[in-house]
Amino acid sequence: MFATNTFADRPSAAPAAPLPKSAIADDMAMIRAASELTRDLVVPNARIYWADFLASVFIGYAGVAAAILAPSIPWMFVAALVAVPALYRAGSFIHEITHIRKKALPGFRLWWNILIGVPLLIPSFMYEGIHSLHHNRTKYGTVEDPEYLPLALMKPWTVPLFVVAAAFAPLALVFRYAVLTPLSFLIPPLRRIVMERYSGLIINPLFRRRPPEGEFRRQWAWQEGGAWAWSTLLVAAAVFGWVPLRALLIFGGIASASIVLNQIRTLVAHLWENDGEVLTVTAQFLDSVNVPPPGLLPELWAPVGLRYHALHHLLPGVPYHALPEAHRRLKEALPSDSQYHRANYKGLPGLVAKLVAGSARGGAA
Repeated sequence: MFATNTFADRPSAAPAAPLPKSAIADDMAMIRAASELTRDLVVPNARIYWADFLASVFIGYAGVAAAILAPSIPWMFVAALVAVPALYRAGSFIHEITHIRKKALPGFRLWWNILIGVPLLIPSFMYEGIHSLHHNRTKYGTVEDPEYLPLALMKPWTVPLFVVAAAFAPLALVFRYAVLTPLSFLIPPLRRIVMERYSGLIINPLFRRRPPEGEFRRQWAWQEGGAWAWSTLLVAAAVFGWVPLRALLIFGGIASASIVLNQIRTLVAHLWENDGEVLTVTAQFLDSVNVPPPGLLPELWAPVGLRYHALHHLLPGVPYHALPEAHRRLKEALPSDSQYHRANYKGLPGLVAKLVAGSARGGAA
């Protein structure tokens, strides 16, 4: 049977109060279909990964250089408008790094860190070992989930604050690596705090990270060392005038804008309606968001497969380039009353409005 509508229907009559997410049972037909129809889509295509990543890096840094060398402010902004989405796309591959097996794409993690992770002070150790907890069946949406806040249930001011805070991330990252890293090795109690609280790309302030072990500990060490060296060089370049301050500010502004863009995307990656309860797979899926075609803009603000975020939570092992095909198969195979279609939305404005309305109700409660 084929679906007649890929977007969640909105009844004209006033709906009854929705069930809490924790009360939603699993849609086993959807889960079985997702598993059976996508078994041939789980192998990452190295050519696609490398071509996409390297092209994004080249365009991004070319845009940075053009912005710095621009003869006027309008041309600087034009170049920045090219650099921001390109570097944002290149940076988004950190999400893929956390899911693909290391041997599937030899050298990809290393070169991502050399070209993007260290220069933008977001080395992959800050996401590896963190993001997997967000996908954990019993941790999603709970206090143990580092990437979840019930924003739709919080005060209305938390939504704009969530975005505005991201603008200051480059300064915070420079401080974390140039100042806290060396100090933490001199002051052991500080080292524990830095590792627990300031070594992950998280949004849950209550989350505490465990120390790394084994091979990952070695990965953490060289990545943190590289970020320390680069951040220290940036500070020295500013203090001693090795690089024009204008160039550093433009680079920092572009980095800040790319992080804000990611924060806006994060704002609508989920509905953020769970208040700490353990959810079923289907409930986690319905608390997440797909923004499938025909819209084109989501490919800019939710790149590298992130426009299929709900589907990704259902099939975390499917590489980003195969998600459009996985979505097409499920959309056509599942009936119109399947839960699958309820996670599909049309675009960013409606999702933001839904979140703001939810936070307004939560703040008034």
